[in-house]
Amino acid sequence: MINQDYLKNLNEAQKEAVEYLDGPLLIVAGAGSGKTKVLTSRIANIIKEKKAFPNQILAVTFTNKAAKEMKERIADIVGDEAKNLWMGTFHSVFARILRIEAHKIGYTSNFTIYDSDDSQKLVARIIKELNLDKEQYKYKIIFSRISSMKNNFISADQYINDDEMLLSDKVSSRPKFHEIYKQYVERCFKAGAMDFDDLLLKTNELLNTYPDTLSKYQNIFRYILVDEYQDTNHSQYLIIRSLSNKFQNICVVGDDAQSIYSFRGANINNILNFQKDFPDSKLFRLEQNYRSTKNIVNAANSIIAVSYTHLRAHETEADLVCRLLLE
Repeated sequence: MINQDYLKNLNEAQKEAVEYLDGPLLIVAGAGSGKTKVLTSRIANIIKEKKAFPNQILAVTFTNKAAKEMKERIADIVGDEAKNLWMGTFHSVFARILRIEAHKIGYTSNFTIYDSDDSQKLVARIIKELNLDKEQYKYKIIFSRISSMKNNFISADQYINDDEMLLSDKVSSRPKFHEIYKQYVERCFKAGAMDFDDLLLKTNELLNTYPDTLSKYQNIFRYILVDEYQDTNHSQYLIIRSLSNKFQNICVVGDDAQSIYSFRGANINNILNFQKDFPDSKLFRLEQNYRSTKNIVNAANSIIAVSYTHLRAHETEADLVCRLLLE
């Protein structure tokens, strides 16, 4: 039984975003603007209007805490049906898909998932076994570079054939990086394990290699919602684009002035280019802040404006070119 009161506490902008159900939608929303309320109400509205069953809705965010909170809010509106939603972090949702389809890419369904600590220990062990200088080859830096390569779809085999990258390693006095990378990938596979980056990399591999599998999940996910879209990396972006390509009922929420996961390869261009990717998309802005007083909001906006003016005054020619390209 759906609680019919979920639209009553929405302001006009929020309500419009919740009730716009068909086609691509970009919601630009800063902190405190009620974006979680909009996302949860929108999912409830999709179910209420019988646009899709809960198990045909995919909703992804960046933390387990956020996913849990959203699912609880939806359950308050639609009841037990909320448990059938495909909702969670990128990694948890795609791990679920990989468990189902693992045999297609050479894994068993009970593959192990290495966390960052597991992965770093394996890298440190490989460095030790290769008798490399631990100070020159700091295992955390090496693992971070491996992660970066995976998120940019540069395999160990591709890496070893890239003269520019090999030269960069020589210049940084880490000429054996490619060997560490290759051994790391081989040992993970031999152990039947994937690390966090593999959960995205292998999902892309699966969808790109098996058109029937891509079609299967495109048909399952009739509605796709992505929270904090400004923090998606290239790998996450490609998966979402592929899955939403058939029905194009994709709703992304984010703040184009803020990205907190740049150190993980987040690409702000994903949100800046959304309307180019989906020319028929609708844009809504949630501009009312419910957490901060008017004075705080005005002060924050003033700081941003002053900072922007300062940066513009001191930008180099290269900075200018980059800014013009983004604008």
